[in-house]
Amino acid sequence: MVQQPRIKTTVVGSYPMLDWLVALPSEQALIDATRAVIHTQEKAGIDVVCDGELSRFDLNHPETNGMIEYFVKPMAGIRTAIRFDELVNYRAQRGMGFRTRPPAVVDGPISAGTLDLPQACARARRLASKPFKFTLTGPHMLAKTLLDRHYKNLPDLAMAIADALAEQVRHIDAEVIQIDEANLPGAPDEWEWAAASINRVLAAVKTTPSVHLCFGNYGGQSIQKGTWGKLMNYLNALKCDHIVMETAHRPAEELAVFRDLDPKIGLGLGVVDVKLTEIESADTIARAIERAEAVVGQGRVTYIHPDCGFWMLKRNIADGKIRALVEGRDLYEGRASQKA
Repeated sequence: MVQQPRIKTTVVGSYPMLDWLVALPSEQALIDATRAVIHTQEKAGIDVVCDGELSRFDLNHPETNGMIEYFVKPMAGIRTAIRFDELVNYRAQRGMGFRTRPPAVVDGPISAGTLDLPQACARARRLASKPFKFTLTGPHMLAKTLLDRHYKNLPDLAMAIADALAEQVRHIDAEVIQIDEANLPGAPDEWEWAAASINRVLAAVKTTPSVHLCFGNYGGQSIQKGTWGKLMNYLNALKCDHIVMETAHRPAEELAVFRDLDPKIGLGLGVVDVKLTEIESADTIARAIERAEAVVGQGRVTYIHPDCGFWMLKRNIADGKIRALVEGRDLYEGRASQKA
């Protein structure tokens, strides 16, 4: 009998867009492409698989790969026709240099509108034979990227978005639901209202809630500057099962800050650097886990994964990194001889 692994492998979310899906998009093509993405992960031995977020890809906004527009454009209270004076104001905002225009303008009270995340989840989950993870962008990042003409207060806007997302999450059926926040690491002083808003969404999760944080992943570049140490209060305030962190692309000495992570929160360790095209070896990944547990404590790492999504890599590179995740974990746990 094959022993179950102590450390689970997963991916963060996105997968390289399939060329044929872009060329000939249709509902059936999307299902077929999602099936291919999930099968790639399952064949490699990934424990918790994801749909690759293919339905969110937007050719008009490749810099955020559907992380924003997909969620906010269907919401009520949102206007997508943006005036020139609004563009000028937006471009002057701090932290928005990676975008040339806002995804939308908030003109009224925000609600779910026509957003339908439960159906998007159900469409993909039925294709998976392993535990399935569904991902969504968190209220802090969505609030920061919008141009607000209604609430005129970022925490209030984030809470309104959180309520709209929570309404969706209550109806999502997935073994893990992961909320992504890629802007907060660059604005750690906003942690209190960011934690309050994301916890409102996490409270609606019926299964296993998780949170992913990174320093940005746009064209293989980091967008935010900062350190994980400045966000420890935020991390310990999260009402989640585990966190999914960018650590492979970070300074090795930074791992020490996770000694202060609440022991009730599992540590997801980034061991694959998505900003590099080189495919990690199994030994490299095993040694990364070994070093991390030597620093934060044996048994403290509960998941390993890439630092972020794979959307900007070539498929053969992403696939190689996915295989390396499992091979490295198995090497570390001494399970290689048990594999079929």
